[in-house]
Amino acid sequence: MTDRILDIFLCDARQGEPSLRPFKLILGGGESATVGLALIKAGFAFSPDDPVLARKGCFGVFGKRKDWDSPIYDGDRLELYSPLLIDPKTVRRKKANQNQDAKFQAAAAKRKARRL
Repeated sequence: MTDRILDIFLCDARQGEPSLRPFKLILGGGESATVGLALIKAGFAFSPDDPVLARKGCFGVFGKRKDWDSPIYDGDRLELYSPLLIDPKTVRRKKANQNQDAKFQAAAAKRKARRL
């Protein structure tokens, strides 16, 4: 069998400014094009259990999180993400509580104004 070549882009946004570079993924006879295989051949990981990429959601294709064995196609952009600095759930919860506090304070001010 002949080797297949997929032209993909690698975007590494783990440290500092994101870098985008083209990469040729060369597939052997029985190999299928997966995200994991591309990460291994690009030198970012050695296995699915690699501590560099062990956390959930640290890589994806075109902004969508993908699993290790997800297929990758010609022209895809494989992205490596930095860890989240702030938990989105916590931020949303805090913002909702601030809005509730503002409502309670406004209602209390109205009641106080009526008494005077």
